[in-house]
Amino acid sequence: MHLLKFVPILFLVTLCGCSKDEIEEDLDATELSYYESAQGSLRAGNYQGAIQKLQFLESRFPFGRYAEQAQLELIYAYYKSAQPEAARAAADRFIRLHPSHPNIDYAYYLKGMISFEQDKNFLSNFIPMDPSKRDPGAARESFNDFSQLIRRYPNSEYAPDAQQRMKYLRNLLAASEINVARYYIRRGAYVAAANRGRWVFENFQGSASVPDALAVMIEAYQLLEMHELAEQALLVLSSNYPSHESLNDDGSFRKTKSVKNKERGWLNVITFGLMG
Repeated sequence: MHLLKFVPILFLVTLCGCSKDEIEEDLDATELSYYESAQGSLRAGNYQGAIQKLQFLESRFPFGRYAEQAQLELIYAYYKSAQPEAARAAADRFIRLHPSHPNIDYAYYLKGMISFEQDKNFLSNFIPMDPSKRDPGAARESFNDFSQLIRRYPNSEYAPDAQQRMKYLRNLLAASEINVARYYIRRGAYVAAANRGRWVFENFQGSASVPDALAVMIEAYQLLEMHELAEQALLVLSSNYPSHESLNDDGSFRKTKSVKNKERGWLNVITFGLMG
């Protein structure tokens, strides 16, 4: 009967007898099991479940062998679950905490991809939409993120894809500027339209919108009665893009039908045609 009193004591002695290495091995096994479970959720497309597991893994084992990898994969999980703000915050945090990480280029690439996909909305999946007519803020942000990746890590495995996406974004941003310039012409804000056209011509050489930029400049300068500048732009357009839709067969310029010749008041001028 008296031997029963020693059972708890013997049990404690047994626990205390476990070596430090055995405890660490057990913790490593637990951390690995959490990480593998998160990986399983990612492979299954259960991104919300993966986010929860990766967050738990990081909080439970902040200095573990999988902590940094969990932070990196958390960016991807947020991105795939359509949480762009959380994904960008996670990417910025990873870049700030681990500037020398061997996979830091992947974090920069994901930042670009987050913004690249951000301007797609629910309606665009069902209603055809011209992407150049949407808010270009996300496209501009994505372009800057990809350019930062290429500048910092030109030999990254993600650089070729980033370069291709930058070409698309460059054309998109240029087309967006042309849409704004044409809007200004319709509203009678000819100076603003000419400046937009010149901006595209000077900063987006090689894009498909360069001839459109020249056409905007010609039209705006003609409406402003700045004939010398209009003739210069017309010469460049007809010499380099003779088949552009704004040119007649004889090389003369064809005005946009939507422009109305009307007297503009001072309020119309200072508000870029939005009022007055």
